[in-house]
Amino acid sequence: MSDTLPVIAVIGAESTGKTVLAQVLAARLAQDTGLSVAWVSEELREWCEREGRTPRPEEQFGIAQAQQRRLEAAAAAHDLVVADTTPLMTAVYSEYLFNDRSLHAMAADFQSRCAATLLMALDLPWIADGHQRDGAHVRAPVDRLVRGLLLANGLSWSVVHGEGAQRLENALDALSPWLRTLPAPRAGLFTRLSEREAAQPAWRWLCEDCDDPQCEHLLRAGKVRLPR
Repeated sequence: MSDTLPVIAVIGAESTGKTVLAQVLAARLAQDTGLSVAWVSEELREWCEREGRTPRPEEQFGIAQAQQRRLEAAAAAHDLVVADTTPLMTAVYSEYLFNDRSLHAMAADFQSRCAATLLMALDLPWIADGHQRDGAHVRAPVDRLVRGLLLANGLSWSVVHGEGAQRLENALDALSPWLRTLPAPRAGLFTRLSEREAAQPAWRWLCEDCDDPQCEHLLRAGKVRLPR
């Protein structure tokens, strides 16, 4: 669509490696492509650190708007933007914490303008992080709400799993079809992605419920097997 932004949205429940992945992905893309790449930090995290608390219901919309504005500004000034979350996550937490779905429309509209969406898998250990995190028990229900909002609005995404460098490589694999369409001063990364994608075995669905995060986790942990 004509108003698509060159934004790679990194989203997901708390303590799933969004910030780390967004930072290293932005650095890797800039280094290997020669494009101007910006990493945009999370408005909510900075808000909580500044205020020393989590937001009240009536403050959620302003945080979502601020996140959208900083992403739009970065997109206007750079070739690529890697977003450490988008307004969609603010909308999801408004629903989860306050049963408030009023941010869904604006969040889905912005998400539809992002060039790619990476959803973090629930395969990393939960780590406390000040005011912002509620506990490991909230990750699965938040993940379900994220997927539900994306599905309800016909938005596509790729799940990214793995630890450390492998998580970055898996993100690059997921992005490779889109990345290869971009003009870049240095195309070495795109060539390597094409070669690696061609070597991948054909994807086979595990079952009709493979979009369930628990099912994905069991598959990655080797506790279930693909049908032969």
